[in-house]
Amino acid sequence: MNMKKKTYISLFFSFVLPFFLYSSEVNKSISNSNGYPVIGLFEDTLFNIYTKEGSFSIEERANAITYRILKISQEPFFNQENLKLLEVNNEIEILYNDQIILNISTEDAKILNLDQKKLAEEYKLIIENEISNYHKETSLVIVLKEIGLAILTIGIVIILLFFNKKLFELIDQKIKLQENKKIKGIIIKSYTLLDVKKQLQLILNISKVFKWGVNILVVYISLPILFGIFPWTKNLANVLFSYILNPIKNIGSGIWNYIPNLITIIIIVLVFKYLLKGIHYLKTEIENGNLKINGFYKDWANSTYQIIKILVYAFMFIVIFPYLPGSDSTVFKGVSVFLGVLFSFGSAGSLSNIIAGLVITYMRLFKIGDRVKIGEVVGDVIEKTLLVTRVRTIKNEIISIPNSSIMNSHTLNYSSDAPDNGLILHSTVTIGYDVPWTEIHQYLIDAALRTNHIEKEPKPFVLQTSLDDFYVSYQINAYTKTPNKQALIYSELHQHIQDVCNENGVEIMSPHFRGVRDGSSSNIPNKYKPSNYKAPHFNVNIKNENRI
Repeated sequence: MNMKKKTYISLFFSFVLPFFLYSSEVNKSISNSNGYPVIGLFEDTLFNIYTKEGSFSIEERANAITYRILKISQEPFFNQENLKLLEVNNEIEILYNDQIILNISTEDAKILNLDQKKLAEEYKLIIENEISNYHKETSLVIVLKEIGLAILTIGIVIILLFFNKKLFELIDQKIKLQENKKIKGIIIKSYTLLDVKKQLQLILNISKVFKWGVNILVVYISLPILFGIFPWTKNLANVLFSYILNPIKNIGSGIWNYIPNLITIIIIVLVFKYLLKGIHYLKTEIENGNLKINGFYKDWANSTYQIIKILVYAFMFIVIFPYLPGSDSTVFKGVSVFLGVLFSFGSAGSLSNIIAGLVITYMRLFKIGDRVKIGEVVGDVIEKTLLVTRVRTIKNEIISIPNSSIMNSHTLNYSSDAPDNGLILHSTVTIGYDVPWTEIHQYLIDAALRTNHIEKEPKPFVLQTSLDDFYVSYQINAYTKTPNKQALIYSELHQHIQDVCNENGVEIMSPHFRGVRDGSSSNIPNKYKPSNYKAPHFNVNIKNENRI
């Protein structure tokens, strides 16, 4: 290890920086079925070793030869005439002075089907050329030229980066001048997606991204050129270029090979698209009443179309799935299973609401705009979805009710039959026994007929619902075809009941109203009393009795 360290230090001062990377490259070299490579001084493969020698394995033998060539190359006065062949027993040695570089056995020649001496001369020539070329490339003059080229390259890169900076500064100034001119914000209908300031900032940010992209591209292209100047870093240049070229080649090759599957997917999508268009046309015809199917109502059309649409898309995905890139990989399948399990657990509560939403649709409990009472909630239906139903109350409150809750409670629909038969509104008033019931019936009917949105036909009617201790309960029933205005109708009806009773001198003295008739003023409002009305006096009758 110390010997290697000394070697690398000496190489550094001799402009042989690449050998700092050499040891790691040797350690990372990979044996293959054709032998183990002997790495040259420029990190290239000189030749392969196929047989072991003594206790040395093939890998150890190749690494030892590599190290010996490296050691000899460090001699400042290399003389190729001192590189010789020497036959010893059945082997031929390649020596430099007295240093053995490599022993070539008969087994080495037999594997390559070459003459032993011819193979030795070939290896000697390869080693000789490698060391000679190395000394030429690492000579002082060549190294100084290469350093000069490197400095020139760095200078050109700095100049390009400087001009790139100035160019984008100029572009940014031009962009800022377009504020409130060509840059007016992005408005979609009435929605402002981006105002002027945000749009300007977005464009400037895009410009900044392009500027840094150009800077990175210039630097990245310059690095392989810079590394390519020095012979010991040429491989790094190739590696850097491969980082860009290989992904581009792989992407291009993948896209080209995927084109048949892509065409298949496009055809499948087009087929299903026009299938859905045909189904949508049928849905529209049913909604408009142009197409009638026995037992199938118009308000079912949209919901049924949405269900069919989901099923069609699901089937389309199943058909397309095998043609998707990576669909047969275990990772893709694992993610699919995970998403399926996640969806199953996460949608347990939602699924019950979806099923309830479908049942509600086909039960025809209500439609958009109907006045309904769901549980304790009274209001107009404004939205129906697969998960919830939204109701606007008479106080303009929006209440979202889960569909599963609707299925578990009773629903009262005021609007479903109102357009044809009318909705009966009813209210109860209690009158004392002193007023004939026939008169009260007429008074209440008159009050109902005065009320807006109450139908004249069928005519309002009165029911006597009970005979209580102090009064009779009269229920006025009237028809209306505007159930969404119940609160206003009830309020106006009660006003007219008070007016009619007051006009006819009928006191509404119940429930739980008490008054003394003898001496008490009438409870009718003063404007309905005669101008000469006076409260009666108390009457006291004294009866004389004969006393004995």
